[in-house]
Amino acid sequence: MPICYTSRPPFSGSFSDLMSDAATGGINLRLAYAEPQAKHSPAGTQEPIMRFESFDFAPEILRAVSDCGYQEMTPVQRQAIPTIRRGLDVLASAQTGTGKTAAFALPILQRLVDKPAELQPSNARVLILTPTRELAAQVASNINDFAKYLDVTVLTLVGGGKQDVQAKKLKAGAHIIVATPGRLLEHLTACNLSLSGVECLVLDEADRILDMGFSADVQQILQAVNKERQNLLFSATFSDGVKKLANVMLDKPQIISVNKQNSTADTVTHTVYPVEQKRKRELLSELIGKQNWPQVLVFASTRESCDELVAELNLDGIKSAVVHGDKAQGSRRRALREFTEGKLRVLVATEVAARGLDIPDLQYVVNYDLPFLAEDYVHRIGRTGRAGKSGMAISFVSREEERTLLEIEALIGQKIRRVMAKGYEVGNRDELIKQLQERRRFGKRPQREDNAAAQAMAEAKLQGQRLKRLAAMKKPRQPK
Repeated sequence: MPICYTSRPPFSGSFSDLMSDAATGGINLRLAYAEPQAKHSPAGTQEPIMRFESFDFAPEILRAVSDCGYQEMTPVQRQAIPTIRRGLDVLASAQTGTGKTAAFALPILQRLVDKPAELQPSNARVLILTPTRELAAQVASNINDFAKYLDVTVLTLVGGGKQDVQAKKLKAGAHIIVATPGRLLEHLTACNLSLSGVECLVLDEADRILDMGFSADVQQILQAVNKERQNLLFSATFSDGVKKLANVMLDKPQIISVNKQNSTADTVTHTVYPVEQKRKRELLSELIGKQNWPQVLVFASTRESCDELVAELNLDGIKSAVVHGDKAQGSRRRALREFTEGKLRVLVATEVAARGLDIPDLQYVVNYDLPFLAEDYVHRIGRTGRAGKSGMAISFVSREEERTLLEIEALIGQKIRRVMAKGYEVGNRDELIKQLQERRRFGKRPQREDNAAAQAMAEAKLQGQRLKRLAAMKKPRQPK
């Protein structure tokens, strides 16, 4: 089964003009479906409140949506659903927790209902690409929930699963395939499937797909997909890479921007605890115990630190598990399931879990280590404060991480409140740096044990790590 390469004409017009319109809210989507009358808040301000019944979904879809507890549409759903149902290409900026999965999944399912067709062997009608296994599993799970009363087959293709088992399932065909780029390309190369029947292509979290080095894989997939298709591109940011991809992939797209770039939810409270690096674990255990945090998602910088932290927390009597790239897929799924079910109090994760996790009512997210990139802070804490609920974003910041904290504060446009935990006080960083500068001025060599010198050395090391990571992100990732 040879791969058929096709091309997609770029959209006409100026991308910068379109982006400007999106930023100022000047895009007119010209909805094809009648909008319900807006309800008025007690204060007299007009807030458009739409329910899913407003767009004439099939009764089976509405029933499933109701079972999920959804009632009113989120802003991205209000804008995206009618546009997608019209068959237009979409470029949408939406942070995690905004309901974007339902925004593209529901009109796609309605399309399958409106235009039923028999499954084609080794083919699919809808292809959804995600950056990580976890996000793929989450998206597939959500779609299955929405399609529980429909005869719709959803197939997940990700690394970690046996390729031959996936190939057997592919032979029967599927309505919807949710895949990571690397594994999908492996199946394409092995001639296990064709993409000639794809009517709709979705790139979820496109910025992350590019950041993880999948650009070359995506380009090959785009050439193999049926050119007579609808394209939906969802991204947390409109980076230069996303703009270039949109120019290749989209045809006269409708641009949807429902939130400020790199913004955090208003329902999230941000707090910083200054603490020495070696005492972070002790502080975490104390806060969880004394403040009775029932469920906590913790982000650490490396796989090794995650494993060490989980071992220590379990010794403290705090039931914990870990999710990172070295763990088998089954182990990761089990940890996520047990955490969601409340069987675990703490889930420790690396950046791999920052996207795609959907944990209902999660209130606490802890940055045990600050991320190397300030933008990743937004994605991490996007796990809490969802759907209008309150959340707490707690960051442990050592002196070595103060510069990164400044970058995060500049990115989100706010100064984060500091709380000094009794017994965990650290020296004044500014004063230490001032002392170091004074000593250098008079030609006095600072002692090795000097905290300011240690701080400067640590910052240089951290900056080197950050630069290495940025360089690695630009290299094409090998398929898994």
